Amino acid sequence: MSRNYFIPVFFFLTLLARGQNTPTPGTETALIAALETAATQELLEKWYPLAVDFKDGGYFSDITYDFKIGEHQDKMIVTQARHLWTTAMAAREYPENTAYKEYAAHGFAFLKDVLWDKQLGGFHTLVTKKGKPIPREGEAKTAYGNAFAIYALSAYFDATGDNEALDLARKTFYWLETNSHDPLQKGYYQSLEPEGTPILRTEAFPTTSDIGYKDQNSSIHLLEAFTSLYNVWPNDLLAQRLNELLELIRDTITTEKGYMHLYFDKDWKPVSYRYNTPEVIAEHYYLDHVSFGHDVETAYLMLEASHALGGTADEQTLARGKVMVDHALRTGWDNEKGGFYDGGYYFGEADTLTLVNTDKNWWTQAEGLNTLLMLSYYFPDDPMDYRGHFNKLWSYIHTYLMDPDHGGWYEWGTDQRPDSKEGLKGHIWKATYHDYRALLNCKKRLEARGK
Repeated sequence: MSRNYFIPVFFFLTLLARGQNTPTPGTETALIAALETAATQELLEKWYPLAVDFKDGGYFSDITYDFKIGEHQDKMIVTQARHLWTTAMAAREYPENTAYKEYAAHGFAFLKDVLWDKQLGGFHTLVTKKGKPIPREGEAKTAYGNAFAIYALSAYFDATGDNEALDLARKTFYWLETNSHDPLQKGYYQSLEPEGTPILRTEAFPTTSDIGYKDQNSSIHLLEAFTSLYNVWPNDLLAQRLNELLELIRDTITTEKGYMHLYFDKDWKPVSYRYNTPEVIAEHYYLDHVSFGHDVETAYLMLEASHALGGTADEQTLARGKVMVDHALRTGWDNEKGGFYDGGYYFGEADTLTLVNTDKNWWTQAEGLNTLLMLSYYFPDDPMDYRGHFNKLWSYIHTYLMDPDHGGWYEWGTDQRPDSKEGLKGHIWKATYHDYRALLNCKKRLEARGK
């Protein structure tokens, strides 16, 4: 059995040793039961086997608001990998339900036989429902997509012991090492040609395009993937790359204020429009803003990586993760209803942040739930009151994100976006990965705390 199976309990007990008193057994039984119900009856059982495409392989992409198969069914490596990860984790969590293992094996076959490029290596970004690659300028292959493949394959190996999955995860890691990794400036190039050659930024690209930049998003998910792979394959080169990414994200990508820049030149100079007009800044929002969701998610991913490398979270990483979450709570948190807003901005020389997007997406709230509970164990008496914020966020999710009629989570909090009630429950950028992981992790932390 792989090491990864045991890490969650050890990780959570390590947090408890830092000062959190163990509560009276049973005081949080109701919360654990609610998380369990939300993860199974209101999420997993709504998605599976509905999302499994038994005819053409892999998983369906579009799922309607009332959990029916939608119209657009192109298949992206990110979505397919996230479904594989979720079903693999469910198979490990609920071994008595053999269906999850079957759904995961089904997804693994699609990654291995269809999405993996048998001629050039690496995973295709997008294919048709039947598996024919769809040309995508600048995104034929990406570090981001291959990262999620590694993440899912590692989880599938951990759940099943299928060495073929581990072999493919290792092959993907070495493909990225050969093609995407930058040995001079460190980190990874995101946009890759079909054969793996990095696409370098030139002045010919539109200023609104992200192609050719290095970025925080692929970096944090490579960190996530390498952590998962290292837990089942403690390879020396993998450890070096994992540590390199951790230091890069913690010390270069993240600012002293506690938020991350989003895009970078190849030498890690941030892309910034803060001294331009408001119109230009708004036009480039995707490339340059404060993303509260990524910041709170990254705090968790850094601590998880640090723990994998050293057996416990190092103090420097813990301190930086706390600063990131504190910044998001101070500047991007809705004090009235709860929940993290989508984005803010530091205009010009301003030292205070301006909220520029008050929508609340589902994945940010999921990652916030996970990270806030984790920090409440590290810092139980901190004035930021992480547990209080966790409780308020859980209430927000129940009220504005979880669909009481059809199950699943809306894409956007209905306090800001009531139209989300009739929006898709699933599409190529929305599956069950963020919400299921948050519910599972929180349940396990609470269970470990009560032992």
